[in-house]
Amino acid sequence: MRNNDLLKYLTRVGFIGYGLLHLALAWVAAQIALGGGGEEADQSGAFQKLADQPFGAILLWFVIVCLVALAVWQAILAIWGHTDSHGKERIFERVASGARVIVYCGLAWTAGKVVLGTPSSSAQQQQDAAAGIMAKPAGEWLVGLAGLVVIGFGIGMIYYGYKKKFEKKLQFAAGVRHEAAVRAGQIGYAAKGVAFGIVGYLLLDAAITNDPGKSRGLDAALHTLAGQPYGKFLLLAVALGVAAFGVFCFFQARYRKVGS
Repeated sequence: MRNNDLLKYLTRVGFIGYGLLHLALAWVAAQIALGGGGEEADQSGAFQKLADQPFGAILLWFVIVCLVALAVWQAILAIWGHTDSHGKERIFERVASGARVIVYCGLAWTAGKVVLGTPSSSAQQQQDAAAGIMAKPAGEWLVGLAGLVVIGFGIGMIYYGYKKKFEKKLQFAAGVRHEAAVRAGQIGYAAKGVAFGIVGYLLLDAAITNDPGKSRGLDAALHTLAGQPYGKFLLLAVALGVAAFGVFCFFQARYRKVGS
């Protein structure tokens, strides 16, 4: 499988589009930090930013194709891949690949709605979902639990980057270690971990105060960060970190092992 040309093509193309998405998201976040920009600071806003560029529709369709390519690649890995791992580790990796399929398909769907002129607010969707859950028995507990899970995921991303665990999924030439790729990965995972941590905190706060309006996803998380003391500087740092992850995606397009 590692030498499968189809997998290599899906991986290379897919990460280029994923990198463009993160660069656009970083740009939107930076504009908020600098006091400008009207797009939502989430994936929908990032897609809108791409669509607003010259030849934006073509660019956005390219990103959609890239995201679908990543989804197909991860679906193949979920079914047949991760042969380098064994036992429980392989099961975990395959389940994680299955989860990524859902994420990439969701992003492609969001991008498709933007390019077709029917965008929807990711923040509003999350708020509506939280409100629906909280209206049910023990709903606040479920939303609070989701918040704790997201916080844990964010901490896990920071740890994953700090320990450079992503290196095992990269394949450089013999005797060569691309330091720029490693640093971009570390910074990028840390920034995304911080963003997820704030999203989780807002979910937890919404559950504690029984106010689903506080749960508005990544857009609210970044605006919340901007509203803190020195928040604009912190948000700008996160934006630079997300941009670093975009650059890391380009490195992955070149060096990622396609079977893991």
